Amino acid sequence: MAPSELLDGATVHSIARHGKRLAIIAADGRCLVVQLGMSGQLIAGGNASDSHQHVTWLVTNPARGRSINPPTSIPLIFRDPRRFGGLTAYGNTASLYESWNAELGPDALTIQAQALRAAMTGARAVKVALLDQTIVAGVGNIYADESLHVAGIDPRMRCDQLSPQRVTALALAIRTILNRAIKHGGSTLRDYRSGLGAAGTAQALHAVYGRAGEPCRSCGQSLHETRLGGRTTVWCRSCQTGVTSVGATDRK
Repeated sequence: MAPSELLDGATVHSIARHGKRLAIIAADGRCLVVQLGMSGQLIAGGNASDSHQHVTWLVTNPARGRSINPPTSIPLIFRDPRRFGGLTAYGNTASLYESWNAELGPDALTIQAQALRAAMTGARAVKVALLDQTIVAGVGNIYADESLHVAGIDPRMRCDQLSPQRVTALALAIRTILNRAIKHGGSTLRDYRSGLGAAGTAQALHAVYGRAGEPCRSCGQSLHETRLGGRTTVWCRSCQTGVTSVGATDRK
């Protein structure tokens, strides 16, 4: 990417987010979208001098320069060890939002039952649909499992078999689970850290994800594991019910 596309010399006007995409918007209208993927990181003030460091900006606070103190500059580093993330440039906010509207569903943090119900159609398993960012933007594997558990829905259940009541419960569960995770700094299972290098603690609250074979914290029954859409899925057969779709193989 050209330096201008990476906002070289620009003044940051604002930031925006939709689902898993973060947009840095410059005062002149240029936009740079950051997607972290599985292992990407934006590190403020860090020193990630390794082969996974892809872009480093020097960010200056000009307000400091108007006082007796000199401007403050810190490095902002984008690193992505597994290369599932990326950077995308847009010339203006109109093209940015046009892209988001075309490629992404409603944001998961604010998803409402009516919007989710309109998108949850067809014979796909509900867990597979939740991971489709065109359905709802911002739900990954961890929080899909956790949301379905809170809503009491079998992840193998077909979307076209979801009642309006179940969709309403699922929309509420998604908002609740994601906001709780944010409050606790995210889930650090391996290498995830915040932009300031802090580990999250939300993993201590997981009811099902990563706990296959362990007792359900709600009913005590053993949690089951399967693969749906190529992703590991864990749920409780006692607490999560519904007509199931085909093609999943369970493992205790």
